[in-house]
Amino acid sequence: MTALCYQSVMAPEVDIELRATAEAWLADDPDPASRAELRELIDGLPATAAELRDRFAGPLTFGTAGLRGRLRAGPNGMNLAVVTRAAAGLVTWLAEQGGQGPLVIGFDARHGSREFAEQTARVATGAGREALLMPGVLPTPVLAYAVRALDAVAGVMVTASHNPPQDNGYKVYLGARLGGPAGDGAQIVPPADAGIEHAIRAVASVDAVPLGEAGTVLDQETVEGYVRSAAAVLTPDGPRDLAVAYTPLHGVGGETLVTAFVAAGFGAPAVVADQAEPDPEFPTVAFPNPEEPGAMDHLLALAGTTGADLAIANDPDADRCAVAIPEAGGWRPLRGDELGVLLADHLIRRGVPGTYATTIVSSSLLGRLCAARGVPYAETLTGFKWIVRAARELAFGYEEALGYCVAPAMVRDKDGITAALTVAELAAGLKAEGRTLGDRLDELAVEFGVHATDQLSVRVEDLAEIGAAMTRARNAPPATLLGAPVTEVLDRLPENDVLTFRTGAVRVVIRPSGTEPKLKAYLEVVEPVGDGDVAAARSRASGGLTALRAEIAAVLGV
Repeated sequence: MTALCYQSVMAPEVDIELRATAEAWLADDPDPASRAELRELIDGLPATAAELRDRFAGPLTFGTAGLRGRLRAGPNGMNLAVVTRAAAGLVTWLAEQGGQGPLVIGFDARHGSREFAEQTARVATGAGREALLMPGVLPTPVLAYAVRALDAVAGVMVTASHNPPQDNGYKVYLGARLGGPAGDGAQIVPPADAGIEHAIRAVASVDAVPLGEAGTVLDQETVEGYVRSAAAVLTPDGPRDLAVAYTPLHGVGGETLVTAFVAAGFGAPAVVADQAEPDPEFPTVAFPNPEEPGAMDHLLALAGTTGADLAIANDPDADRCAVAIPEAGGWRPLRGDELGVLLADHLIRRGVPGTYATTIVSSSLLGRLCAARGVPYAETLTGFKWIVRAARELAFGYEEALGYCVAPAMVRDKDGITAALTVAELAAGLKAEGRTLGDRLDELAVEFGVHATDQLSVRVEDLAEIGAAMTRARNAPPATLLGAPVTEVLDRLPENDVLTFRTGAVRVVIRPSGTEPKLKAYLEVVEPVGDGDVAAARSRASGGLTALRAEIAAVLGV
């Protein structure tokens, strides 16, 4: 009876406190739609208490890719109030650092993107800083290019990349004045992210943020400059006889990619008709990520009916590139590691100087390739903000999640359009010799062994489940993997929540995702090709990955 009385007395007090917090936010929200959304939830108390608590559990914070979250009212969502605070914190931090120059702002076609970009421009001009808006919905790499080309102090890209339709995000890039030589035009890294977040939290109210003019809308010259630079990444006058099928997956990459292909001397790719135009609902795919099962089905169907040599997909903001190649009986999507090593090998053969870099979760094959070819190699933490800072003289960088930087002097970030051009150049050159990308992969396998990679990805509702699984793996690491003794256990805590297990032929890297509620385990099995039978080695490696996946799932308890 006492407990029941305690609950009946305390519950209204909790609701009163929650109501007051929500009412204060609502009074400071500049968006009528968000205010109406919150008003409905406030008036629905106590039935809506759980939803309100979630929205006010804490503000969105800068993570691997800046801000990213669901489009909804409240501090724990992407909305005009949150974006206004983020922009105000950013311009305050830029001023505190003494950063001079314009802020350049890009946006994709997601719900709210243009509005968030325009509000960012008004906040910048209200603080006395020049704001340059991209001339329309454009790929993320075009914005990253513009930061360098326009000598901007910083750049903002409003996008959630390949996240679901209900999400949006806010990526920040720094120019040369604040990013330094290796970080000129790259995404922010510590301590900049913490400094910006501190400045955001110091914003007293949205109403107190001064708003200026709408900023300057750039003409097409910056976009045309990107296209010219992208075409110039390739060797001039090389083979260009290649039939390509392409999809932008309802994103913003289509027009820019097709224009770049034609500028580089290729024929215009055949484009998936029902995915060609930007659509924030992504109606033909369950999840707008070319890595997801089924996302490339329409593309592969088009490739088959058009007799394409190569099938290429960008994610919705076109910073990632997926490729599929024809083989007996259909099409085979290449894993990110396969395409990464193909591109690196191609650039090395072209004599592109500098460091070749990847991450701790990508295949170990790039390191072996670089050692054999005598070129500098670097390995970084996950994320392109680290890859592009691996060396000032970076030649190439990639991550297994379909991200490739083939022209660091042009775009200091992953770029799905220049990656598509470069793999097309490679495929066209091989075609002229009567060979294919598959043939080149086989040659690399004979030289270095089959490096088969896969991923165990566990999506959770409760983030505490990720911590519990990591704790289980730390407390009881495996003694063997695929029957071989584990020779190395590397724990990167407290700097990074990453675990690595190794045997002679197996590597497993486990970490929480930086952008999604997922726990990820990156698996690699190396199988020698001693007898020259690559198909048999691939089959053995595939079986090893299947068994390894089960072993790691047991270690994690998932």
